[in-house]
Amino acid sequence: MKNNLSSLSDLAAAFGKAPIAQDKSTPASDDSLVYSTDTGRISQQKEKSITPSDGFARVRRETKGRKGKGVIVISGLGLDNKALKELAKKLKKTCGSGGSVVDETIEVQGDKREVIQQVLEKAGFKVKFTGG
Repeated sequence: MKNNLSSLSDLAAAFGKAPIAQDKSTPASDDSLVYSTDTGRISQQKEKSITPSDGFARVRRETKGRKGKGVIVISGLGLDNKALKELAKKLKKTCGSGGSVVDETIEVQGDKREVIQQVLEKAGFKVKFTGG
C-alpha cells in the first residue's frame, strides 16, 4: 500500500475500491457552464446571424443622444460585418466625414443623404428614406 495518498483515487485504491474513470475527451454539453476544473474556462461559441435584407437600404437622419449632432443611419443592408466595414469606409470617404459601424447599421456623420443615396444605388441597393 502507498504511504502517500495524494488523490481520492489513491484513497479508494487503498480501501480496495476501483476508482471511477472519467471521460475527459467529451466536453460538457451544458450551455450555462463557464468553468470546469478539468479543462479550465469554457468559451461559448457565438453564432452571429445576419438579418436578411428585404431589398431596401433604409436611410434615416438621427440626432437623438448625440447632443444635437446629426448622423445618417443606414440599415437593412443584409451584409456581414466585413462587407459593412468596407461599405462604411467607401461612404465616409465619399462624404468626407467620419462614421462607424454599429451592430448591423452604418452611421455617417453629417447630413449627406443624396450623396449616400448615389453611392448605395451604384453598389446595387434600392434606397428608401425613412423618418423625418
